[in-house]
Amino acid sequence: MIILAFLVFYVAFNLGANDVANAMGTSVGSKAVTLKQAIIIAGILEFTGAVLFGHGVTETLGTKIANPDLFISTPQTLLLGMVAVLISSGVWLQIATSLGLPVSSSHAVVGAIAGFSWVALGINAIDWSAIGLITIGWILTPVISGMVAAFFYSLIQRWILEQPNPLLHLQEWIPWLSAILLSVFGVIVLPSLTQPLTNFLIEKVGLNLPPHDIPIFTGATAAIGLTLYSWRQLDHSTIQNPVESLFGRFQLLSACFVAFAHGSNDVGNAIAPLAVISYIQRTGSVPNNGLNIPIWILILGGIGIVVGLAIWGKKVIATIGENIISLQPSSGFCAELATATTILLASRLGLPVSTSHALVGGVVGIGLVQNLKSIKFQTLQGIAAAWVITVPISAILSAAIFSIIRMIFNSK
Repeated sequence: MIILAFLVFYVAFNLGANDVANAMGTSVGSKAVTLKQAIIIAGILEFTGAVLFGHGVTETLGTKIANPDLFISTPQTLLLGMVAVLISSGVWLQIATSLGLPVSSSHAVVGAIAGFSWVALGINAIDWSAIGLITIGWILTPVISGMVAAFFYSLIQRWILEQPNPLLHLQEWIPWLSAILLSVFGVIVLPSLTQPLTNFLIEKVGLNLPPHDIPIFTGATAAIGLTLYSWRQLDHSTIQNPVESLFGRFQLLSACFVAFAHGSNDVGNAIAPLAVISYIQRTGSVPNNGLNIPIWILILGGIGIVVGLAIWGKKVIATIGENIISLQPSSGFCAELATATTILLASRLGLPVSTSHALVGGVVGIGLVQNLKSIKFQTLQGIAAAWVITVPISAILSAAIFSIIRMIFNSK
């Protein structure tokens, strides 16, 4: 199990190194935060999102790609396959990170699971309906994120940035921006996070609270606090461009939400194989009735993501933050808000979508509103090519590694 834990750490490390750009690339690109600040902030929130909100996607990857029912008589085959998934997806993520390509870890893991399943039991071992649903999610993610980002940026451009007195109009819009930003996080995440407190007040204190009272109160308080803080910052600002400066603060907050969202969704890519392996070792059977994820596995995945982004995350940050379009805090804020919205909704539904897709889609959506010529299509071509080849390369790697592991195991 120590070797397997190391493999999970290896995958999570490479996932964090590659996907750190999804959380903080636009913030660094727009100069809202420094690289060091971005890594510290992202590290804390990636870990928190992974541990508190990472169960749904992990269960989907662990039980919905390879059909567990077909491995009932041979759980050891599923175990060996998941070892192959860990090795193959980790290797491909490391290669992509070394080239500065923001590939999708979801693609890598799904492709790897499909690859070993095909070799192990044939084409019927793959749950094609689940693959189809996930693929639709991959296609829709950049489209939805791009549309949301373009919509928000169009509003900000029309009603704030292009006005004769943008500072005055920003003051009027601050309450709405605060409410929108905090609603994205609050509506999707707060009900889950505050549920234990609600249950305690109902069961132990005897308060008959509706289930959404605490989340609504928390979100409203936070929105009021953010509004008052922002007004105060504008009133006391002496810098040359207070509008973009304030948007930089909003962008930092939206980047925090993206980091949390990324941790909640993408940790499953690293830990789902170990969760399946752990289940088989504990019970001697396959997880065909759902998958319980031990907290230590979530923690291990979260730590791996944090260490990877801290040590090796600089290359991919440059690709997303600087090499697609030139970003200002106002445009970076819209891209990150769109990304957080898309990814948190997907996590809520248990869909392993790509944070890379969401953020790239958001950045392109901003570019379409600003000026089509501002988009660096050569960079997009490289990113798109990496997205397309990730699934087949991971499948081939996994199939080959699984064949070797099975041959070694059977020869003993």
